Amino acid sequence: MREFIQNPVLATIKCNQIDTVFCSGDWILDGIHQLEAQLEEFICSKNIPTVIFDGGKIRAMDTAGAWLLYRTYKMLEKTGQTVSLKNFNVEHYDLLNMMDDYAAKTQLTVSTSATNFLENVGKSACIIFNQLINFLAFVGKTFTLIGREILSPSRIRWQAVFANLYADGLTALPIVGMLAFLTGVVLAYQGGIQLSMYGANIFIVDLVGITLLRELVPLLTAIIVAGRSGSAYTAQIGTMKVTNEIDALCTIGIVPMELLVLPKLLALIILMPLITAYADVIGVFGSMLVAKFSFGISMTDFLHRFPEAVSTTNYVIGIGKTPIFATIIALTGCYQGFQVRGGADQVGKQVTLSVVQAIFLVIIADAVLSVIFSWLGIGTLPNLI
Repeated sequence: MREFIQNPVLATIKCNQIDTVFCSGDWILDGIHQLEAQLEEFICSKNIPTVIFDGGKIRAMDTAGAWLLYRTYKMLEKTGQTVSLKNFNVEHYDLLNMMDDYAAKTQLTVSTSATNFLENVGKSACIIFNQLINFLAFVGKTFTLIGREILSPSRIRWQAVFANLYADGLTALPIVGMLAFLTGVVLAYQGGIQLSMYGANIFIVDLVGITLLRELVPLLTAIIVAGRSGSAYTAQIGTMKVTNEIDALCTIGIVPMELLVLPKLLALIILMPLITAYADVIGVFGSMLVAKFSFGISMTDFLHRFPEAVSTTNYVIGIGKTPIFATIIALTGCYQGFQVRGGADQVGKQVTLSVVQAIFLVIIADAVLSVIFSWLGIGTLPNLI
């Protein structure tokens, strides 16, 4: 017989081929490391076919002690030993049964995620499909409200529209202008280095004009607006969802989409062509400076070549894509705001998702439009020579 004076106390008595483990003391979190060391010593030193745990002298047991005992006799069973429990009171048996249920659920969850790969793929596909259906329903409802407000312009909340025009337009000019200027500088410098190797410096105008006005400036402006305004839409509506302001609007008879979605959408559709035209001018000016000071192309020659190199069609294509980008950004930002559930942490998650989805959809839309214009032969490049 062995006795341990530490608390909790674990004692063992060997009788023939049966090892009886008398458990006593307080099997609680306080002192659990000491108890765990005794159990590990017992497991390593014994190789008996049958082990009985006697819990008649246990004074107290919490989930930590129950888990330790449960883990111990499960380890013994894995080595082929027969383990049984006796003299435990009802509360302690219930705790051990809870450990058994918890282990079963944990094992089931792990095995499901590890082995049922196709099931997980199917669930993810269903979630994405449901989100797509909900988004399309949101888009349909939005355009239905737009049609109704066009027939009744007095319903449009012009004050909210003008507020969004200022917040999303005028205050965005510095960052958009700086980005366009630097893009024009970098594009002219990098392209000019290659063209100057063949004595074709003048074609910097063609390269910069077509690339900036048709593709780069509209796309980069949309990305900036998505990160700046689209995220703000999601944060505003999401915060109102968390604080139950959306429900309050419904209670007093105000349609939330008329107040929160349509003004933002109308304002952004108006703003995007204007901001893009402004960015076009700044970007071309930046490239003009590089052409003058780095490659010897005077501003007069640059401006004289520019209308010949860049057709009106290419400029209109670049500006014409921006209302589509604006619609995507506004609808995505507002939709993700309405999807906020729970607390404030969910607002941050939806804001991130909103920006990522908006930028992704804008790039997809730009690629699709480019392919369509190419099939239709719209805005094809002129002969440079």
